[in-house]
Amino acid sequence: MKKAKRMNAFSASIFAELTAYRQKQRHLHDEWIDLSVGSPDLPPAPFVREAIARYASEPNAYGYTLRGIREFHEAVADYYRTAHGVVLDPETEVTYVIGSQDGLVHLPMVFADPGDVILLPDPGYPAYAAGVAMAEAVPYFLPLREENSFLPDLRAIPEDIAKRTTIMFINFPGNPVPAVATESFYREVVEFAKRYDILVVSDFAYGELYYDGNKPVSFLSVPGAKDVGVEINSLSKSYNMAGCRVGYLCGNAEVIRAFAEFKSNLDYGIFWPIQKAAAEVLRHGAGFCAQSRMMYQARRDVLVDGLADIGWTVDRPQAGMFVWAKIPDGFTSLSFAKALIDQAGVVVTPGHAFGPSGEGYVRIALVQPEEVLRRAVAKLKATGLFASLAADRR
Repeated sequence: MKKAKRMNAFSASIFAELTAYRQKQRHLHDEWIDLSVGSPDLPPAPFVREAIARYASEPNAYGYTLRGIREFHEAVADYYRTAHGVVLDPETEVTYVIGSQDGLVHLPMVFADPGDVILLPDPGYPAYAAGVAMAEAVPYFLPLREENSFLPDLRAIPEDIAKRTTIMFINFPGNPVPAVATESFYREVVEFAKRYDILVVSDFAYGELYYDGNKPVSFLSVPGAKDVGVEINSLSKSYNMAGCRVGYLCGNAEVIRAFAEFKSNLDYGIFWPIQKAAAEVLRHGAGFCAQSRMMYQARRDVLVDGLADIGWTVDRPQAGMFVWAKIPDGFTSLSFAKALIDQAGVVVTPGHAFGPSGEGYVRIALVQPEEVLRRAVAKLKATGLFASLAADRR
């Protein structure tokens, strides 16, 4: 059976590859600790679960919603006004997405023609590249380097590339690199986008997961941002609603209108009880988010401090749910990840899966309780892979 040529851009995900390799090696360990997939390990707040159950019991809840319900749109606007000081029109500047990946993958199909350039963070979330491939556009990678605080250098973009660019994706706090952008950087992005008529898509999925009181800046809060861009967010990470597949796109009204028109040809909206529960959590979930931040910060400290004790010094993330860790010399990202599977039964994600600049790193997800993270550190120590690093520190 003939397969479309565009499918040549897709292959099995790194997570499928890791799962297959772990299955092959399953006889090596009695306990496996998976720190690869960034899926929250805890449930939503009780009031969210209760709301879904309550609304799902209503007999008229099972029809098509066709679009985001007004209550959900208004809750998004209320949240942005309260949390970020951003004023949004719920009617024209907000629309739903079935999880942020829905929007990230489909936006290039609305705003890029075949051959147009799309700027992508490198390393970056794989959904960006998937959307570029579906639109038959051309990716141009913006390296995120440690010496530049993992922010892209817009001045390094060639003039001919900038003139061909239609979309730029930015992601702060990021995945896999948990860096946080500054307001001055966002101002630079706005100026660059206006100069070259580029749509900016800010992926803000980890905006509520920040540590040490350092709240991230919303791109839309910067003057001029709504003129050139939109922000996309999901309730998956901040509110542990990953399986609910609910999120939103907000900002520039022209972009929202075009994307909503496109979506009207693809699906029939999000289950009404999910939207109702999402509206409630956006309005009343601040306390839950604060508790989540405390939990993830404690996990971060247990893992980073534990790794330092065995000789593996990694950066302490400012936000997000990942540690971006430079690997020891003598390995590729994939060979190191496989060594941890073989010798420790600990699964992490090799950095090359997120783009060319990810080589030399692994991503470690903070998706296990503190006691499990301590066991993971102990299993890593027992491998002996870090003995020379620990000796060097002494």
